[in-house]
Amino acid sequence: MSLTNNPLLQAFNEAPFSTIKDEHFKPAFEEAIRLSRKEIDDIATSDEPATFTNTIAALDYAGQQLDRISSVFFNLNSAETSEAIQKIAQEVSPLLTAFSNDVTLNGQLFARIQDIYAQKDSLDLTVEEKTLLDKKYKSFSRNGANLPKDKKSRLREIDTALAQLKLSFGENILAETNSYELHITDEKDLAGIPDSAKEAFAAEATSREKDGWVVTLDYPSYIPFMKYADNRELRKELSLAFGSRAFKNNEHDNQKNTLEIANLRHERAQLLGYATHAHFVLEERMAKTPEKVISFLNELLEKAKPAAQKEFKQLEKFAKELDNIDRLEKWDGSYYSEKLKKKLFSLDDEQLKPYFKLENVIDGVFEIAKRLFGLQFEQVYDVDVYHKEVKTYRVTDADGNYVSLFYADFHPRKGKRGGAWMTSFKGQKIENGVNDRPHISNVCNFTPSTPSKPSLLTFNEVTTLFHEFGHGLHGMLANTTYPSLSGTSVYWDFVELPSQVLENWCYEKEALELFATHYETGEVIPMDLVQKIKDAATFQEGMGTLRQLSFGLLDMSWHGQDPSELKDVKAFETAAFGDTSLYPDTSETCMSTAFAHIFQGGYSSGYYSYKWAEVLDADAFEYFKEEGIFNKEVAAKFKDHVLSKGGTEDSMTLYKRFRGQEPKPEALLRRAGLI
Repeated sequence: MSLTNNPLLQAFNEAPFSTIKDEHFKPAFEEAIRLSRKEIDDIATSDEPATFTNTIAALDYAGQQLDRISSVFFNLNSAETSEAIQKIAQEVSPLLTAFSNDVTLNGQLFARIQDIYAQKDSLDLTVEEKTLLDKKYKSFSRNGANLPKDKKSRLREIDTALAQLKLSFGENILAETNSYELHITDEKDLAGIPDSAKEAFAAEATSREKDGWVVTLDYPSYIPFMKYADNRELRKELSLAFGSRAFKNNEHDNQKNTLEIANLRHERAQLLGYATHAHFVLEERMAKTPEKVISFLNELLEKAKPAAQKEFKQLEKFAKELDNIDRLEKWDGSYYSEKLKKKLFSLDDEQLKPYFKLENVIDGVFEIAKRLFGLQFEQVYDVDVYHKEVKTYRVTDADGNYVSLFYADFHPRKGKRGGAWMTSFKGQKIENGVNDRPHISNVCNFTPSTPSKPSLLTFNEVTTLFHEFGHGLHGMLANTTYPSLSGTSVYWDFVELPSQVLENWCYEKEALELFATHYETGEVIPMDLVQKIKDAATFQEGMGTLRQLSFGLLDMSWHGQDPSELKDVKAFETAAFGDTSLYPDTSETCMSTAFAHIFQGGYSSGYYSYKWAEVLDADAFEYFKEEGIFNKEVAAKFKDHVLSKGGTEDSMTLYKRFRGQEPKPEALLRRAGLI
């Protein structure tokens, strides 16, 4: 195929999805790697003495075409994949890893970086330039540049293997999710389930050319069934199917992948002189050490565990009184929690959903962004998209200046992995005096519309939409010079601050009145319902906190010790969950084999960061509450010192500049009702 006709190798601003064919990807990657390699070689072999501009800045601006191709391809592999794309991913992944290793293990290039790094105190650099120099030096020294030749060779082997193992891990979860269906033909098995969910199950059955109803492991299908279905046996079947994904000793089993990833990460860390993978990762985080993370998680555990145990006893007692349940199991948790919440607060998700039509929630989050940061969102129809469900928006500031392009992709599909995430098709940078604006995307798996109803969100889906949009704002409002410091390129335990802080507006009357209107009558959500939402916000917060802490501790168990003696994934996981388990264990299920955050995504030794960032977001939102949730001055400070600054300075420095002080954990404990 001619490279000249390959749309990925032409200069493009918006991703040219409609003209890209699967067969374009591999040749485009190969050519872009060749061009990037030449750019790197030119920097490394220059006759000019090494300077910040000709080496550090040049390196940061190099390889932009390869970055664009990678973002298009790997975003498709997450949101609209196919067997062909998965095959290409397995083929190009080793090429990208080899190229990345070629850069970081390039002795000539590292020598130039070392020359500049040695003079850093005498160079007249801006704060952002100092940060970039420090990060570039560390990206080489922390990735093998100082290793002897034989160890560099082993590092390459490890990185290639890890890249492919992580892809396989994700492919297995998706395959397991897609291969399961609960086919129901007797309507009495749907007792307790709201009409909206039943209609969605029927639509799923129709799409599969089946009679009756089909429930899948996609969240908008799985969650309502687990929450409302009276049929305990079917809840058990579905729960075990979900919990045993990639843990069945079949072709999609992830036990071997899990052990191999953990062992290779440990070996890599040791090669580089670190005790464990967690020590390696946390050196470049706000927390700094595994000891600090473990201590942080255990301090929260001490506060949360008594509350969680008390809540669990209350739930057990309730289930016993209601249905004579002698032993509460995992498949009972959501069901009885929802009933108990309804009893205590006269509130359930079905009451709220009519007020959260997806389009209204989108308009609401846009309006909140307008009031806080002066942003305007205009839906545009002339931008190429990768699926007909994807919506696109042109984002401008209060003066009409172009800020960003925003893609929104909200519903489950066969080719889309589960969960919700923010990503980008193009980053922000300032080059040659031009501020090149970003293309940001939010991808979610929300309840789709049915033949009789529009997409009506659960309250949890509403907070998820706000969460991902918070990440989106971090990308959209980026305003840095260098691409590798832009947007969400911050410490991993800081990256969740913009997302988690925005969730707080979902609980505020002033914000809800802007968008929570009944999809049929247009009635604004009644204030007694708003009050119930606030009252119920801390319902089972102890159990929720314990659950998050259990995931963080499991992550640290996998990555904070030598895993070479581990043979049994399930036994190891059970031991790691020891202090945090409430429900009886089920031998058929295992979380680790489907824990994509840490084994496929970027959260290894980082899952604690959700809780860490909650301390920041609770403290930050207290500032907004003190001054008014739409206070322009506080919003401007948040935009100027957090959202626009990316990773140009130390995260705590940026936070203190916004807040005027370090965060206090009491704000989180107060909000959670734990003090």
